[in-house]
Amino acid sequence: MLEGEGSPGTGATLIIITGMSGAGKTIAVQSLEDLGFFCVDNLPPVLIPKFAELIEQSNGKIGKVALVIDLRGREFFTALSESLNYIRNHHYTTHCEILFLDATDSVLVQRYKESRRRHPLAPEGMPLDGIRLERKMLEELKNSATQVLNTSTMKPAQLKERIISRFSHLESQMLSVNITSFGFKYGIPIDADLVFDVRFLPNPHYIDHLRPNTGQNSDVYEYVMKWPETQAFLTKLLDMLHFLIPQYRKEGKSQVIIGIGCTGGKHRSVAISEYLGKMLGSSETEAVTVSHRDADRDRH
Repeated sequence: MLEGEGSPGTGATLIIITGMSGAGKTIAVQSLEDLGFFCVDNLPPVLIPKFAELIEQSNGKIGKVALVIDLRGREFFTALSESLNYIRNHHYTTHCEILFLDATDSVLVQRYKESRRRHPLAPEGMPLDGIRLERKMLEELKNSATQVLNTSTMKPAQLKERIISRFSHLESQMLSVNITSFGFKYGIPIDADLVFDVRFLPNPHYIDHLRPNTGQNSDVYEYVMKWPETQAFLTKLLDMLHFLIPQYRKEGKSQVIIGIGCTGGKHRSVAISEYLGKMLGSSETEAVTVSHRDADRDRH
């Protein structure tokens, strides 16, 4: 058993997530999903060899798989060691790791109280009774784990950071940056991480020959860009984004959505979004895309 960091392998990777109920398996699997893992929750251990075979036969198309196995499937636990031995004995090139999440009894009891959930091994009894029984059942599995994380003092964000730090070597670490224009009169995008209001800029809507077009039109684009306040705003905004985007990537985010809004989402916000897309560009660490939610909404 390795308490702390395991030894990363090469090629395809199969991670088995297990451990004490309430220790953070949900956070762990969500973190691995953000890293591009194909995740399956509550899988019977007898099916682990089938997944290993699928990975081997996919010719690299399935490179990262995470399987969650816990006491909801306790009747299958006796097959777990046999499944793992099967993988080892067949000399698969897939690198297999067991991530075991643990916490102290007192912390687990407190988490059950806060969530008002019943322990799966003590549905009618005290949570501590179920925790002690579970710990005894999982003792052998913990000893065979390649990675043990004690989450007693970790907040969810800290656990996510540890998971990402441990397994991010398997991911290109590309951050998806989506810049989307929108109209405030149609509502702010609910999934936006950052929202910027550009309604203070001169509005092409009041120029007759510009009104029918969007900010993707060269005349509209040049009209929006020619003002000193536009250039001052873009200088400050780009400076902020060049600072923020690496911080989001460092935090472990896989996607950042930047909303640029004007009144109707047709002229100013579209032009500014197009400009930001060009200036930020795609790189080895960020994949930048530009979309326009409302640009064609009122076009006839």
